[in-house]
Amino acid sequence: MSTANPSPLWQPTDEVVAQAQVTKFQAWAAEEHGAPSDGGYAALHRWSVDELDTFWKAVTEWFDVRFPTPYARVLGDRSMPGAQWFPGATVNYAEHALRAAETRADEPALLYVDETHEAVPVTWSDLRRQVGSLAAELRALGVRPGDRVSGYLPNIPQAVVALLATAAVGGVWTSCAPDFGARSVLDRFQQVEPVVLFTVDGYRYGGKEHYRRGVVAELRRELPTLRAVVHIPLLGTDAPEGALDWSSLTSADVEPVFEEVPFDHPLWVLYSSGTTGLPKAIVQSQGGILVEHLKQLGLHCDLGPEDRFFWYTSTGWMMWNFLVSGLLTGTTIVLYDGSPGYPDTGAQWRIAERTGATLYGTSAAYVMACRKAGVHPSRDFDLARVRCVATTGSPLPPDGFRWLHDEVRDDLWIASVSGGTDVCSCFAGAVPTLPVYIGELQAPGLGTDLQSWDPSGKLLVDEVGELVVTNPMPSMPIRFWNDPDGSRYHDSYFDTYPGVWRHGDWITVTSRGSVVIHGRSDSTLNRQGVRMGSADIYEAVERLPEIRESLVIGVEQPDGGYWMPLFVHLAPGAVLDEALLGRIKRTIREQLSPRHVPDEVIEVPGVPHTLTGKRIEVPVKRLLQGTPMDKAVNIGSVDNVELLRFYEELARGRG
Repeated sequence: MSTANPSPLWQPTDEVVAQAQVTKFQAWAAEEHGAPSDGGYAALHRWSVDELDTFWKAVTEWFDVRFPTPYARVLGDRSMPGAQWFPGATVNYAEHALRAAETRADEPALLYVDETHEAVPVTWSDLRRQVGSLAAELRALGVRPGDRVSGYLPNIPQAVVALLATAAVGGVWTSCAPDFGARSVLDRFQQVEPVVLFTVDGYRYGGKEHYRRGVVAELRRELPTLRAVVHIPLLGTDAPEGALDWSSLTSADVEPVFEEVPFDHPLWVLYSSGTTGLPKAIVQSQGGILVEHLKQLGLHCDLGPEDRFFWYTSTGWMMWNFLVSGLLTGTTIVLYDGSPGYPDTGAQWRIAERTGATLYGTSAAYVMACRKAGVHPSRDFDLARVRCVATTGSPLPPDGFRWLHDEVRDDLWIASVSGGTDVCSCFAGAVPTLPVYIGELQAPGLGTDLQSWDPSGKLLVDEVGELVVTNPMPSMPIRFWNDPDGSRYHDSYFDTYPGVWRHGDWITVTSRGSVVIHGRSDSTLNRQGVRMGSADIYEAVERLPEIRESLVIGVEQPDGGYWMPLFVHLAPGAVLDEALLGRIKRTIREQLSPRHVPDEVIEVPGVPHTLTGKRIEVPVKRLLQGTPMDKAVNIGSVDNVELLRFYEELARGRG
């Protein structure tokens, strides 16, 4: 990684810097809490990690967090795992998410969009009323603090109401998208034993209706702890026998009652992708998520009451929970339920236009798909209100930065962000007051002591190393479900560097303070001691118009050798002939490294993904090493199991 200073792709204007919430926060924190008044973001970040207690106290004051019972101190125990945040305090996440109803009752809290691309508003007052009604009904059903409430739901307003009502009563929310099959859902929900299940009869995707009544019946049979099932007739069918009807539970005009729960009381359970075993059931707290998301959405994303926040996501991905938290900053959130590319590849841009989105978030894969498909967002859509396009899910390649800059607007703030389900937040990404450099995340987040370390724990700058976080974050898991001694939690993050969070990504922290993500460290390509992330290979290879998608795997051989095949899924009409083979190898040799030219390039019928859209690398590596399918991968976590059989057969053929 060069330490040279290239020209930034985007630079905020003086007016943008002055108006940013993070600038106002820094000036206030300087007066009230001794934060540095000059030195800009870098100085504020240094203070936020050096004075962790003071920083988080300042966040709670700036955002007026309501503690019915005050805290004794900010950080009772700093050790990781096991940090204790705001001991003694009580709080309620849902109360904060609905606060804007007090002053903006008739303005939209939610804009719901389906595949017709017409936006339907839900006002703050109506959202608050529905949450109040449903929370009262949940209490009547016997739901008590700590009870789990589950949703088998698409990204619809009812899912937001159900989450907030669950949080209001102190229940623990957990959800899966309805494109998950029964086994995948049960692998998740059976771990946490829900007492209530909210479900739809089906969903619409790609212009088709997909009925799920059979799956719902199986869930009811296999979840013996259920006391109630609530039916949401998205496709218009009657409630199955014994199920409650959504409208009857949400029609009363009842003020919500917010349970005062301890700061570290569970808010929701999220799940890891579960590609190599049962998904980890990750528990995050009401207070931890509240303060982390206020910081991330209010200061980093610069969201407030005038904004409209659209992120393309499903309820099975942490970005849905993050999107819902936009309500904490009084922001109108946009819920889109449907295919990301229906009726055409430009669909998400059309939704951003029609909803007046000011921050639009999507996947790096969608940006690159638009580039390949020749989509012209600024030509075909009015995107004047979009201030920021943010991407996550995988690193945004340099060509993606250039395409957004050229095809959306040259003064567009492009925020590539990286975090994880594990913290339901970002380690690094958006900062409205910093320049954007091509291929780089702007900076580590406030309060997050993000570093790059070598295997011995030495700090690296301008070199590739392990992503570590050396101090606790409030949204780190309070525990994993069914992990009584904490060993699975400890082994997931703290096994390599005791007391320090190792996330499993390769990163470079540059001398400018920006961050480059190179992909997962557990699937890193190590040729003759030179390490490279798989994302670097994908970014180079997938520029070629013939390559629809690729998958690169490095396989250690029993004889000490190293086999590195590149699997390519070709675009329609493309042929893997000698000419294309030569271009692929030349691209990698010239743009990346001669050492990382693949040993073989193999055409495949498709690249397998997790249900949340991430390429499956480690399980494919295990298959290629001869691990049986049932031990290499959790079948229920894969979007297309048949694609994996190709790699299994290949391994068998190689002996």
